Amino acid sequence: MPKSYTEMDLITFQGTFSTDEACRERLFNLRWPDGFRCPRCGGQEAYHIENRDLFQCVECRHQASLTAGTIMHRTRTPLVKWFWAIFLVSTDKRGLSALALSRKIDIGLKCAWTMLHKIRKAMETRDAGYQLAGLIQVDDAFFKGGVNKGGDKRGRGTSKVPVIVMAAVKDEAITFARMEVVEDVDGDTIKSALAERVAPGQTVRSDGFPAYNVVKDIGLIHDKQIVYPKQGAPRHDVLKWVNILVSNAKAFILGTYHGVQKKHLQRYLDEFCYRFNRRFWPGQAFDRLLLACSRSGPMTYAELRG
Repeated sequence: MPKSYTEMDLITFQGTFSTDEACRERLFNLRWPDGFRCPRCGGQEAYHIENRDLFQCVECRHQASLTAGTIMHRTRTPLVKWFWAIFLVSTDKRGLSALALSRKIDIGLKCAWTMLHKIRKAMETRDAGYQLAGLIQVDDAFFKGGVNKGGDKRGRGTSKVPVIVMAAVKDEAITFARMEVVEDVDGDTIKSALAERVAPGQTVRSDGFPAYNVVKDIGLIHDKQIVYPKQGAPRHDVLKWVNILVSNAKAFILGTYHGVQKKHLQRYLDEFCYRFNRRFWPGQAFDRLLLACSRSGPMTYAELRG
């Protein structure tokens, strides 16, 4: 991992990564910051097989690809286009559609769609190890993505896709956010989501929905806020930050992607949260995302479609 992230604007990016050779050098340094390390035996010496772009270990003769184990595993797309895709995704806070990416870097629509989903996987993997700490506001929300039959209801009886939304709050600001697509908003689901995403001993604030009473069963402090109607309208200030988060996420998905399928919704929410959690370091966005892409495991097109 780099000691510090590089500030990267458009002009700097163009000058730094204009060739595949420059991209390969940067990817090599991210994968092996202390020099080559054989993934099989740990050997530190290798020679480069140029015509196949492989590194062969001197000790065990294992041949390692520079892109193996990354989201670019077995790619046929030039690295310079991968780097452009990562740069464009990381620097456009509104997100980037597959059609827009295909036009910007001159690749097929299917290729662009696959690249974007692999980048989203890297975002999810990067955030997976973090647990929320401090005061955690939690609520459920409902996103379009399911098939509506005979119209749709509002609230917890809707046919839309339920999502558990968690936001760590400190000094009147969100420090870290997570969103989890679930099948139903019940006690077992809430318990599972919080146990995985929230560090032990934290304070969890929810509304008065009975399913949230499970919070105290998993070693968390429950700050239950009963929301009383005021002049015919509910109070939202007790869960202000999760409500803002949900509104922003819905605007992000609708504005850029015009809605998504249920089976892909989690990846788009992962993308939104990844961006949101790093909103204070816009200049480092490319370097951070490139590192995530170099550390995330591969994923096939068939897995993405499934």
